[in-house]
Amino acid sequence: MGTIEELTASVKAQGDVVRALKADKKPKDDPEMVAALKKLTDLKKELEEASKPVETNPFVKTRGELDDVATRRFFYRQAFAIYGGTAGFYTYGPPGSALKANILAAWRKHFVIEENLLEIEDPTIMPHDVLKTSGHVERFNDFMVKDVKQEDKFYRADKLLEEEMERRIKLPATTEEDRVKYTKDLTAADSFTKEELGAKLKEYGIKAPETGNDLTDPYEFNLMFPTPIGPSGMLQGYLRPETAQGIFLNYKFCAEQNNDKMPFGVAQIGKSYRNEIAPRGGLVRQREFTQAEIEFFVKPGDKKFDKFRTVRHLKIPMLSSEVQLKGQPSFVKALGEAVDDGTIANETLGYFIGRVYMFLEEVGVKSEHLRFRQHLPTEMAHYACDCWDAEIEVSTGWMETVGIADRSAFDLTVHAEKTKVDLFAQEKLEVPETVEVVSMAKKAGALLGKDFKKEGVRVRGFLEGLKVEEARALEDRVKAEGKSEINVGGDKFTVTKDHVVFDIKKETKTSRNYVPNVIEPSFGIDRIFTAVLEHSYYARPSDPEEKEKEKIVRGVLGLSAAVAPYKAIIMPLDQRVSANETYQAMEGELRRGFAHRGINYKVDDSGATIGKRYARNDELGVPLAITVDFDSIGMGEDKALVRTVTLRERDTLTQVRMPVGDVAETVARIIMQQATWAEVQRSYSEVKNAASAAIGAGDGGGAGGSSQSAPAGGGSGG
Repeated sequence: MGTIEELTASVKAQGDVVRALKADKKPKDDPEMVAALKKLTDLKKELEEASKPVETNPFVKTRGELDDVATRRFFYRQAFAIYGGTAGFYTYGPPGSALKANILAAWRKHFVIEENLLEIEDPTIMPHDVLKTSGHVERFNDFMVKDVKQEDKFYRADKLLEEEMERRIKLPATTEEDRVKYTKDLTAADSFTKEELGAKLKEYGIKAPETGNDLTDPYEFNLMFPTPIGPSGMLQGYLRPETAQGIFLNYKFCAEQNNDKMPFGVAQIGKSYRNEIAPRGGLVRQREFTQAEIEFFVKPGDKKFDKFRTVRHLKIPMLSSEVQLKGQPSFVKALGEAVDDGTIANETLGYFIGRVYMFLEEVGVKSEHLRFRQHLPTEMAHYACDCWDAEIEVSTGWMETVGIADRSAFDLTVHAEKTKVDLFAQEKLEVPETVEVVSMAKKAGALLGKDFKKEGVRVRGFLEGLKVEEARALEDRVKAEGKSEINVGGDKFTVTKDHVVFDIKKETKTSRNYVPNVIEPSFGIDRIFTAVLEHSYYARPSDPEEKEKEKIVRGVLGLSAAVAPYKAIIMPLDQRVSANETYQAMEGELRRGFAHRGINYKVDDSGATIGKRYARNDELGVPLAITVDFDSIGMGEDKALVRTVTLRERDTLTQVRMPVGDVAETVARIIMQQATWAEVQRSYSEVKNAASAAIGAGDGGGAGGSSQSAPAGGGSGG
C-alpha cells in the first residue's frame, strides 16, 4: 500500500486511462475497458482504506455511552438548554456538582493542607490596569481563522492543524518519515507564529471543517471578556482570565501572614473566563471554567527543596522538548534522575510535578494514560525558566490538564514597577557584608525622566537593579556603540551613553532584598472532572440471551469512594419492607449516622426491582449499597438477623451482612481509606447476592437483595 499522495495520483492516472478509452469509443464489455475499470475500482477502494484512521484511543469507543449517562443522569448539560443552549457554557447537575466538589476537596487536602498553603479568594472582575500590567491586554490571544465564504464560521487555527495531524498519524498508509513530521507539527502547533501557522494550513490543504471552503490567514483574537465597572461605564474591567493574578496582587499581605518566611505558597480556587473562539469537546474547552492555582514563592537561585527527596523515586512518563523536536515518543524517568541531568530545571519544580502526578492518580486518572510534556523553547513565555504540562489521554486525544511552570519573578516585578509598591522578600545576613551597589549618576537619572517621561522610573529601576558587572558591561557597550536596547518587563527601550552613567558605591548590608521567583501549578478542574469520568467508566457484559438490537448497555462509573458523588445508597428490598416501622427506624438511624459523619448518600425506595436499582446506582458511581430485607425487619426465618443489613460493593458485586449500627462507621472508614473492602469481607460474613450476580452475568433484572427468603406468599428475596 502506497502513501495517500501516491494512491491519489494512481487513481487520477487510472481515471485518465479510463477517460482515454471512452474517448476511443471502447465499449463497456471490451476486455481492455473491463480491466481498466476494475483497476480503477480497486485503486479507489485501496485509497478509501488508506484514508480511514486506525483508532487506538480506548476512550473513543465508550464516549457515546458516557455522554448518554452524563446527560441522562444530569452530571452536566449544556447551560441554558431550554433556550437552545450557548456554546462554551455548562451546568453541573446534582451528581456532577457533588463529584466536582469532592475533587476540589481532595485537591485542598492534597495541596492546601498537606503543603500548608495559604488560601485566598479574589474578585473575578479585574480592572484594566492590572491586566495591562500583567500583559494580558496585549498578549492573551489565540490565532483565529474564518471561512472565506461564510464569515460567521470561526475556528482556532492551531486546533485545526492539530486535528489534521492526529488524523494523518492514524492513517495506515502513513510512512515513518511522515509520522515523525506530523508528530513534530502536532507538538509545535500552539507555538507557531501566525505566519508559520498560516503556512502549515496551506501546506496540508486544511479547509473549513463544516463547508470545505478556504480559510483566511490567521489573525490574533484576544480571549478576555471586557466589562464596564460602575454606572458611568468609564472604568474598564475584564472577567479574569486566570486566578493567578489575584495571588500576585496579594503577595505582600500573604507574606506578612507567613511571618515573611521563605519558601511559602498561596492557593486560590475559583472561576476564570476566556472567550474561546470555537469551544468544543464538552467540558474540555469552556468559556467559564474552574481553576485551582498555586503560586509557590522561592528564593531566586536557590530552588533546592528538602521535600523533593519524598518524590525523587517516582517514575514519571515524560515528553521532553528534545524528544518532541525529534518526533519521538514519551519515556519514563525517575524525577530524581530528571532533575540531576537537567531535564527538569530544579528540585522545587520537580517536587510539584511529582505531587501533581500523585494527586491525579488519587482522584482516578489512570497512570498509563498520563504524561508530562515539556514546553518547547518557542512556546514558553519569555520570562519562564521551565514549564511542563500534565496531559491526560481522553476521547478527544491528549488533553492539557495541569500546567507546572517556573515563572521566575516576572509578575511580582511588573506589578511592583507599576504600583511603586515593594513586593520583595528580605533575607537577614548572618554576617554583615560590604557590597558594591549600582546607582545612577545624578545627571543621567534626570535625563532618564526627561527622555522617557512616565516610563523613566521603570527604566531607572531596571538599570539600578543590575549587578555591578552587568552595569559595567552595559556602560562599555553603550560607549562603544553609542546606544543599546534593554528589555524592561517585556518592553524594549533604547538607552544612550548619556543615560548609562553609573555611580558604583560600597555599602555594608545586614540584610538582602530580592523579588521571589514563583513555581506555579495551575489546574483545570473541569478537565480533571472529564478525565476522571472517562477513565472510570466501563460497561458490564451484556446478557447473551438478549437480541443484538435489544441489548442494554449496563454502564458503571468505577469512581473511588473518595470522589464518588454519593458514597452509599439505602434501599429497602421492596415496598413492603419500606412500609414497615422497623425499616423506617433503621433508615432513620442510617441517615443520622451518615449525616453525623458528613457522608453524602441517597435513598432509593422506588418500586423498581432491586437489581435495576443496583444497576442505576452503579451508573451514578455509588460504591456501596445498603439493602434492608425481610430478615432485617424480623419477617424472615432467622431471627438472629433482625437489625442487620447487607452492604454491597459496586465493582466486585459482593456483599456482607452486618449490624445496622456498624454501617455508617464502616462506610466512613472505606471513604477515608482506613479500611479496604477485602478487610470488611474478612470482618463480616459474606452472603450471596442474587441480584448482583444477575447483573454481572448480564441480566439487568433480578429481584433479590440477599440469600434470605421473603416471607411465605411474598416476592423473591434472592
